[in-house]
Amino acid sequence: MEQWWMWAVFGVVVMTTLMIDLLVFHRKPHAMSLREASAWTGVWVSLAALFAGAVFATEGSGKGLEFVTGYIIEWSLSVDNLFVFLVIFSYFAVPLAFQHRVLFWGIMGAVIMRGIFIAAGVGLLAWFHWMIYVFGAFLVFTGIKILRQGELQVEPQKNPLLRFFTRIMPVDPAYDKQNFFVRREGRLVATALVPVLIVVETTDVMFATDSVPAILAITRDPFIVYTSNVFAILGLRAMFFLLAGIMGLFRYLKVGLCIVLMFVGVKMLISDIYKIPIAVSLGMVVSILASSVLASVIFPPAEGNAAVRSDGGIAAPAGRVEEEETMEHRRKSHIA
Repeated sequence: MEQWWMWAVFGVVVMTTLMIDLLVFHRKPHAMSLREASAWTGVWVSLAALFAGAVFATEGSGKGLEFVTGYIIEWSLSVDNLFVFLVIFSYFAVPLAFQHRVLFWGIMGAVIMRGIFIAAGVGLLAWFHWMIYVFGAFLVFTGIKILRQGELQVEPQKNPLLRFFTRIMPVDPAYDKQNFFVRREGRLVATALVPVLIVVETTDVMFATDSVPAILAITRDPFIVYTSNVFAILGLRAMFFLLAGIMGLFRYLKVGLCIVLMFVGVKMLISDIYKIPIAVSLGMVVSILASSVLASVIFPPAEGNAAVRSDGGIAAPAGRVEEEETMEHRRKSHIA
């Protein structure tokens, strides 16, 4: 896409919204309520919709459909990622008031990392066409692997980057408001928020290995790939607080996401033989995700999943309340 001004509009919209979010609405740490999370989710979805309209108007229906399809794929994969963030926050016993700050800076890092991954992916496909088969096979394999795996296991104690950081930087096992670093007796010390941020960042790198090839199956236009990706992950912070309490209800969402990954993988593998129209791809993705959500509603999980508290926070699932003291002790002993 040659219209440099579209890149400028994208940058201005994103940076302005992020600054308003950080410096105005979240200048002071607080637990995001369900109403506030709903409002911010609506803001990001609306911005993405307006931007999609601009793409349709300036680049035509083809690019517009590519943006919408890419956004839906990245958005749906981001929803699945929320399960991982919930486990991470539970593991480190992060107070509700500080979770937004960790997500904010974690996703800012993700915006940079996605740009690097996308540039690398587009470059590889441009120079080595056969890489399309590698990406396609990887997506099919990943979809099957996730479909077959059991409960999600998050083991921060095995994170090599976190282990390296704790060796070179002293870490205070306590939280100090929403500060990442503080001074203790004249020495710079990381607070307990830093290990959480490191785990969130490194986890997102793993997410990118799935999401970037998935959207490259839809389009190789760097502008469409990056903007749809960024709009999806920037709305992830508010969506976390909106959906964290009810994610467990969508038991078949992961199945739908696995099928989507396998579909776009097959789309890549057969691209030299038959190019699936973008409208068909969009219809398939929406139908698969809608079917997984509908199946989750028709066949709900057993009681005991997380629920949203009356104040909009995240309530622990049944059987988890009695584990909180054990989790707190484990977190402190791990990062101390």
